[in-house]
Amino acid sequence: MTKLSLGRKLGYGVGAVGLDLSYGMFYSYLSIYLTDALGISPLFLLVLTPLARIWDGINDPMMGMIVDKTKTKMGKYRPWILTGAILNAVVLCLLFNAPGFSSGSASLLVYAGVLYVLWGMTNTLADIPFWSMVPSFATEEKDRNLVSTIARAFSGLGQGIISIFTPIAVAYFGGVAGSKLDAMTPDALRTGFGKWSVIASVGLVLFAIICVVSTKEKAVAASSEKFSFKAALSVIKQNDQLLVFMLFAMISNAGFYMTSGISGYYFKSVLGDITLQSKFNLMGTIGSVLAILVVPVCSKFMNNRSIYKLSLSMAAAGYIGMAVMGYCVKGNVTALGLFYILTSLGTGSMFVNQTVMLADVVDYGEYKLGKRNQALTFSMKGFLQKMAYTMQAIIMYATFSITGYDGLAQVHTETAKSAISFLMFIVPPVMIIVSLIIFSRKYKIYGEFKQEVLRAVSEKA
Repeated sequence: MTKLSLGRKLGYGVGAVGLDLSYGMFYSYLSIYLTDALGISPLFLLVLTPLARIWDGINDPMMGMIVDKTKTKMGKYRPWILTGAILNAVVLCLLFNAPGFSSGSASLLVYAGVLYVLWGMTNTLADIPFWSMVPSFATEEKDRNLVSTIARAFSGLGQGIISIFTPIAVAYFGGVAGSKLDAMTPDALRTGFGKWSVIASVGLVLFAIICVVSTKEKAVAASSEKFSFKAALSVIKQNDQLLVFMLFAMISNAGFYMTSGISGYYFKSVLGDITLQSKFNLMGTIGSVLAILVVPVCSKFMNNRSIYKLSLSMAAAGYIGMAVMGYCVKGNVTALGLFYILTSLGTGSMFVNQTVMLADVVDYGEYKLGKRNQALTFSMKGFLQKMAYTMQAIIMYATFSITGYDGLAQVHTETAKSAISFLMFIVPPVMIIVSLIIFSRKYKIYGEFKQEVLRAVSEKA
């Protein structure tokens, strides 16, 4: 393999910062914006979320096949990264800057629903080609670990910016900086999220431009096959390890998304102070930063399978510690955050490992089916993340509907608060443990069999 310069490695990784600015705003803060700023019913969102995923089930593999057959002077990936980033930035601004529709009106619901779907489509335009580039950068396990780690490090930076600064920025732009969140009226939330989303959107485009300009693609042959949804579905179904990967990754990712999605409600409705969420997320970001060292360091004496088990085990242990602190030392964010460092250390290295494993799944698909289907396979990464979010959203919105959560209320019932705490502390570790069991029993691309796959693919190249 041709040695990659540091500039190309960093140039590629920088693109992940912008993607995660938009990604973090959508998956971590859109729910609280829609329910508490716009007054949209959780029941409506409970219906909208799975309906949007039905379209993603068609759109994501379609985009993967389109990327696979793209051939331009810029390459097959970079044109889509830039186009997708620009369109996604526009949609993100519109989504968090809703016109003055009355709460619960049909116009508001249609507006939110259409833009919700459009965000997923435009995110797919950039996300699939970006992560599909990984196998074209490296073929050896250690090289893939390095490139994936760099990308995940920058991804974590983007997530950190959003998770740490969003609560502070929303309070500042909403005109209540330094106040507790119970001073955040729906109008203040609207203004704060609206201005902050514009800043995130500008960052998304700028980082995409840096990525496209500084990264030179490897020459990869474009597929001459026309898109066929039936053919795409057949490829996915025949790659049994892709299906296994999607299952265990979706469940573990849903556990992570539950924390990021419900924490805003926890600090707003249970503890009542927006600044506490920034402190909590700061400690989580420390764990995410340290997580980039887990795979490179551990790969010197452990294989990827063992590292992945270690990552999930750390995440589960951290979550259990958070649960103990959350229920026994309520309101002590420092104690809660210390265990969140361990949780983030586990989930951060988990995501690095998943990127590496998906590259291995691409090789396995070529080994088994005779065709590489690289972008199509990587399109499943974005789809499984959306499905993980859907799983999280269904559980969360169903719980809100059952317990009568009212986003526009300034004071919430004890039943609603207890439900939020349950979603914050109990559901995530259960999901992580279930994912670990499935991975341990069903994933087989490791050891001698993995080496056999790599040899077969290398000989064919």
